[in-house]
Parts: sequence; structure tokens; C-alpha cells
Amino acid sequence: MIHDILNIKTPAQEHAAALKSSYGLKNMGLRNLNRVYWNLTPESLYEEAIFRKEGNISHMGAFVVNTGTHTARSAKDKFIVKASPSEDNIDWNDGNRPISIEKFNAVYQRMLGFLQGRDLFVQDCYAGADPNFQLPVRIVTEYAWHSQFVRNMLIQPKTIDELYNFIPEFTVMSIPSFKGMPEIDGISTETFILLNFEDKICIIGNSGYGGEIKKAVFTVLNYLLPLQNILSMHCSANVDDNDNSALFFGLSGTGKTTLSADPSRSLIGDDEHGWSDDGVFNFEGGCYAKVINLSPSAEPEIYACTKMFGTILENVVYDPQTRIIDLDDEFLTENTRAAYPIEYISNSLPAKMAGHPKNVIMLTCDASGVMHPIARLTPDQAMYHFISGYTSKVGGTEVGLGQDPEITFSACFGAPFMVHHPYKYARMLKEKILKNNATCWIVNTGWTGGPYGIGKRMSIRYTRALLNAALAGKLADIEYYKDPVFGFEVPKHCEGVPDDVLKPSDTWGDKKAYEEKYLMLAALFIENFKKFTDGCPIEILDAGPNKKAKLNL
Repeated sequence: MIHDILNIKTPAQEHAAALKSSYGLKNMGLRNLNRVYWNLTPESLYEEAIFRKEGNISHMGAFVVNTGTHTARSAKDKFIVKASPSEDNIDWNDGNRPISIEKFNAVYQRMLGFLQGRDLFVQDCYAGADPNFQLPVRIVTEYAWHSQFVRNMLIQPKTIDELYNFIPEFTVMSIPSFKGMPEIDGISTETFILLNFEDKICIIGNSGYGGEIKKAVFTVLNYLLPLQNILSMHCSANVDDNDNSALFFGLSGTGKTTLSADPSRSLIGDDEHGWSDDGVFNFEGGCYAKVINLSPSAEPEIYACTKMFGTILENVVYDPQTRIIDLDDEFLTENTRAAYPIEYISNSLPAKMAGHPKNVIMLTCDASGVMHPIARLTPDQAMYHFISGYTSKVGGTEVGLGQDPEITFSACFGAPFMVHHPYKYARMLKEKILKNNATCWIVNTGWTGGPYGIGKRMSIRYTRALLNAALAGKLADIEYYKDPVFGFEVPKHCEGVPDDVLKPSDTWGDKKAYEEKYLMLAALFIENFKKFTDGCPIEILDAGPNKKAKLNL
């Protein structure tokens, strides 16, 4: 590297190995490295990142980086090694595509050769706040800022002795400057995310997007924890003063982070959780919030985090003179992100663990503008909607996605990260709902008064009012009507929300157009669920929409 050729010391060079684990990188075959920087603090990582010209410090201290070509996850470039015994547990599909152990080893060996003579950064940390189910994870990165990203997103060991004696049970290596060879490796492009459950390693190449590291760890947990009867979930979670927690399922852009950051409740976590026999626990130590058009009035806590030292801002535009960021500028991508420790949210729960949920909320961003702002589900309906995972992908969250929302179905509200068959997760969800007497809701944070381009986005004020009422039990004994198509129960009234908002057809000027759009959406649900028919019992199939129903508006 150029600084070694010129004999220039890097800022953290002298203490790079001060917090080195006794279980070194040679155990993974890494040899002849230049220098390894172990478990550096945020301050040291800032200095290293600046020294290596990886990004810039913005006004107030957040670190701004450009992730390069990839400003979102590259879902189509993820492969899983097909080998015994894991192959019998994996639902092989377009999201879980197989790669042979021989192909994986060939890529890995080339990566090991590529890294000789180079610097690397290591963070030893944990995935999972519950000490009974924590996974020791080692993250090896090429970039210093990725190391800081990892410090924000995962859980840090509490003592120096833990670091010295740390032995990883899974390792993730992220090397953005290393490219795959599709014609030789059997992969789709030069970008790859390759998971090997037998050898307990994931390697990532040709992508600087921090979310790939985060979701690789999540995918590992989605494989391991259900085998221990722990439901792994793509959801945010918060809790009230009586230890009654709530879960918020949803894809990126549906409001998981925003709606769970409720000042009247304590935040458990914003994206990934487990549900064990003891309650819920966060997988992470931080938050990864989408910050495009972030409002200081509607989301003050998250907005404040964009100006804090230690926060990583991905692809956020800033003025190079004043260093002031512009959260409304989507020049680089609509998928701008902030990664920060959860402790930066003032009402976050330090333990990152809480009791069993009393409410389970499934968030959908309905671009067709016909879904109700809230509806109550039976446990079987909850399974149906959980497996369906209906929403609209919001621009930028995946490579190849345009600016306009795209109607989609993502099983378990996180299909790219789910390794087992969706019914396995759904069955566990129903069991836990029934055992803990939880109430299930589906909430539309998308459009009302018409589809995208005609209607308007659901008011966050109304959504918060509905959620507050549901979580406080105020919707338990009010009057409902049964939707003739989907069969779920819709409240007729809610304090702080106009009655016509609760009934979407009343917000449309053309009732006939509404009916056609609604029945079309129901047909899409039915068509999508056909691929799960063989794996689901009849009561789940019957919990879906009635294709012969009439709305009688």
C-alpha cells in the first residue's frame, strides 16, 4: 500500500493490535497481511478513514461516505453453499440460490490471495442481545468506515478480556475492491454475497454498501435461531412501562424505524428481533434508518442522530465547504441511510430485551391506495398476511429498483433474508401469538384517496393515532365491520382520525375505480399465494381474500 511504500505511519498503526483476539485470522487462512487493525474505537476509525480518504466529517460530526456503484442491496447476487446438513433445511428459491462448495472455495482462495500485503480491519462483536442466544461474530473489512458501521450495528463485548478471548462462531468478510468472475465462479455478476453455513463464513465482494454486512448477519440468524425454536423476525419493536412490547413487521420504507421510535414507549430495536420463550430481543446494537426527506418535526429523534459523532451517513449529499448535509437531496440515491448506536435514541431500552408482545403490527405501504389504514386480523389471517408480505418496494432499497413504488410480495416481510420455508416462520409466529394472547393488526402506511400518482401518502399523524389507540387497548371494544373481500375487521371510529380515512373507498372520487383496484389487489394476493399452497394447511389458505366477494359500495 502507498503509505507503506513511503514509510508513512497510519494514525492507529501503533495500537492496531492492542485489542487483538488470541484467535487470529490465520485460523481462516489469511496469511501475509500487511497490518490488521483490531477492534478500534470510533475515534481511531474516524482517523483511519480520513487518512485513507474513505469519506468526510460532516457538520456536527457524522461521517459521510459514498458507497460507490452499489447504493442498495444486491439481492440477486446472494448465494448459499449447497452442502450437508444445511441443505435439507433451506428453502431453495430465487432468493436462496445454491452454489457448490467447490465454487465457493475457489472464490475464497482467490480472495485470500488478493488480500496478501493489504490492511484489514476487524471487529469482534455479538449478534443478539439475549446472552442465552448470542452469536459471536467476527467482521473483517477492507474499509475503516465499515468497521465503524459494524460497531454501530452490532453489540460490543463489555470487557477487554472478552476481546482477548473472543472466538467467533461466524465470520463475515467484506472486500469491496475484490471482484468475482461470473464466467468461472457460477455467479451472476462481479458482485457476490456467498454464505457457507458449514464453514461458518460469509464473503462479500464488489459492494461497498454497508447494508450487505448487516443483512448477511441477519440471514445467518434466520437460519440458526429457528432451529432452536426462536422466531427470527424482520421487525422493529418497542415496549411500554408495563413490559408489554409491540412488534412492527415491514419491508424497508414501510415505517418500521419511524413508527417504533415512539417517545411514549421505549425502543427495543428498529429492524431485527428474535422471539423466544422468554420474550423478544434485539439482534443489533444500532439502527439503520432511511433518511431521505427526514423531517425534524415528525422524526426528531432520528433526525438528531444524523448530526452525531459516530453516525455513518451513506450517500447523503453534503456541502464540501460548510459540511452541512442535505437530507432532501437524492442525487446519489433515494436510499440514503444513517447507521448509529441505538443509545443515540434517548428512549431506547438499554437491555434491548423485553417481555412478550401484546400487539403484532404488519406494516404495508400500499401503492394502489385501497388498503385500510388499520384492520384487525385473526391468527390465521396473520399467518396468511405474514407469508404474503404485501407491500410496495420504495425506490432505492434494492439494486435495479426505480423511483416509483413497485407492488410486491415478500414472504415474512423479508424474503431475501429468510432461509427456511416461509411456513416454518409463520407457524412459529401463530404459536407464539396464541400462547401469549397477542392481537394482530395490518396497517397501511402507503397511499389513500387513489393509487400512487393520484392519491396522497397516508398521514403519519393518523397512523400514529391509530397505533397509539391499538397499543393502549382503545380499539378493543369499539364497533367494527368485516371487510367482504379480505375478511379482516375494520374499526368504524378512532379518536383523532376522520371516519372517511378509516374507510378508503370514501376517500376515492370514483367508487367504481376503487372497487376494480381493490379486487385486482385481492387477485394478486391469491395468485402470489399459489406458490405456498403445497406447504400450508387449508385453514391458512381459507384466511386469504374471497375472490368472489362484492364490495357493494
